[in-house]
Amino acid sequence: ASECPPTFGVDPGLVRAIIAGGERALRHAVEGAEDDGPAGAAAVQELEVSSADVVVGITAGGTTPFVHGALGRARDLGAATGFIACVPREQRPDDYDISIRLLVGPEVLAGSSRLKAGTATKLTLNALTTITMSRLGKTHRGRMVDVDTSANAKLVDRGARLVAEFGGVGRERALELLREANGRAKVAILMAARGLDAPAAERALEAAGGILDRTINPDKT
Repeated sequence: ASECPPTFGVDPGLVRAIIAGGERALRHAVEGAEDDGPAGAAAVQELEVSSADVVVGITAGGTTPFVHGALGRARDLGAATGFIACVPREQRPDDYDISIRLLVGPEVLAGSSRLKAGTATKLTLNALTTITMSRLGKTHRGRMVDVDTSANAKLVDRGARLVAEFGGVGRERALELLREANGRAKVAILMAARGLDAPAAERALEAAGGILDRTINPDKT
């Protein structure tokens, strides 16, 4: 969730993370927090989840009350619900909209879901965000083109290479276009490819739903 804004150029509110025990639990164990179903429901309520949202719950063993409390409230609020667990569905049934079961088998250390289950879950979340961002037009031909290069030097270099590659210009021109586009690589790419200024490139992208391929190739169906 924290990497989606710099990686894909989305608003920080688009992908939100909730963890039992709050942010403290990212660095310190908060024992008992995962057993508090009402706290999960309250966390979803606090984010003002609605029918425009999808809420995905993660529980390796499939039983965590905090997760089920959060998903239950999300469903009551009209959101779509997804469930990720590492046990067979017949062992821990659920009735959410999407059920993803990662059957990793027994852990090397019994009960230690931070091992295979944790790794498989992370891979699944990577896939979910990659697919979602691609469908939202944040990628182009296997590249993350909706990057905001104003964050650091590494991203400036990445943006310049993207503009040079897809816009067919040299590095110096690519850097110049990035500055004119206020660091937005996708806008600069379209400026280079079609000879547009920044406002015209922004309008073209908006009309195409943010899909760069449709704007570079406007006749493509």
